[in-house]
Amino acid sequence: MTTISSDPRSQGFPPVINAQTHTLILGSFPGVASLEAQQYYAFPANQFWRLLSAVLKTDLVDLPYPGRLQHLLSAGIGLWDIYRACEREGSLDSAIRKPECNDFVSLRQQFPYLQRVAFNGKVAARLQQQFSAWGLETISLPSSSPANASWSFAQKLAVWQQLAKPSSPL
Repeated sequence: MTTISSDPRSQGFPPVINAQTHTLILGSFPGVASLEAQQYYAFPANQFWRLLSAVLKTDLVDLPYPGRLQHLLSAGIGLWDIYRACEREGSLDSAIRKPECNDFVSLRQQFPYLQRVAFNGKVAARLQQQFSAWGLETISLPSSSPANASWSFAQKLAVWQQLAKPSSPL
């Protein structure tokens, strides 16, 4: 017997961040595979971990998930999404309905050493102006999603390599 939830809203994940985080990568909202695995970027066709492996010159793909996160944090990189909850069938950003934004004001207050925000895709980049207004460096990245098939891996990586550059001091 299948149980049907009375709440059609999906809840996102908490941020992966610590006091040494200088760069925060923001996506839109976890896809179905990520929600089921309770891991950021769990869908194997998503190029996120491959892109960051190339940027950081470390194989993150073969690490267990906790090791991936630890390596990101040790490199000063954090993860989160712009939405904390939404309604969505499937994993496409275009299917997101009734989104609720995460509390970035509190995050900014709690992590004052954050210097740069990178947006993984166009939906996440909708908040770019807000972060720029706070004096943070911002980078708009091509989406690592397989839905962004018009960009090759090499084209995406050329832009994602900006993450390897030191962030601007506050």
